[in-house]
Amino acid sequence: MDFFAPPDARLTLRVLARLLAYPDAELRAHLPELREALRSERALGLSRRAELEALMDGLAASDPLAAEAVYVELFDRGRSTSLHLFEHVHGDSRDRGPAMIDLIRTYEQAGLLFGPDELPDHLCVLLEFASTLAPRAAREFLAETAHLLAKVFSALLERGSPYASVLGAVIELAGEKAQAVPVASEPALDEAWEEPAAFDGCSTQGQARPGTPQPVQIVRKPPQTHPTQGAHA
Repeated sequence: MDFFAPPDARLTLRVLARLLAYPDAELRAHLPELREALRSERALGLSRRAELEALMDGLAASDPLAAEAVYVELFDRGRSTSLHLFEHVHGDSRDRGPAMIDLIRTYEQAGLLFGPDELPDHLCVLLEFASTLAPRAAREFLAETAHLLAKVFSALLERGSPYASVLGAVIELAGEKAQAVPVASEPALDEAWEEPAAFDGCSTQGQARPGTPQPVQIVRKPPQTHPTQGAHA
């Protein structure tokens, strides 16, 4: 992949966002269109596109209830495969709220609004936002999340899930190589849902250097010239 000339991947980013959404009847009905969009834009290599098409084939052939149950078990239970990226950075710490507000402001400054049921740190929302940016700005935006994407990608690989191909594709569009990294074992369910201590400070779980106090941002503060200038929101 040419690291100096990012491909125009606007359609591909939207396809990836849809593939990570709940596999309801509407999504399954649009699988042929998603497949055609990937083929027409060619932002990904042949092998990655083949993996994504295999995922779509599996969704189309699966019993709807079974596909939905797999999705819930994979992405809504346990933190290592959560699509809410701040879960991997802030966990349940008090820093998560301000980070959410900062991210919402980033979207609003780009002229984008989202529904009341959507959370700004969900990967589907980030991919939709990236699809409105110019190619280089989209790559830079996604690159800020690459270390978090690698963790989710690796957790999906460990489970043998075909959804790993979607995360691999996002990592590649961020200009990085999709490769496995160590995945921390998940806490027991009771521990995972335990209320955090009121004055326990900032959690560093999921950061690039866990255990080391450090500020975390997955999006840059917009400079005087916003990266979306020249892009269509």
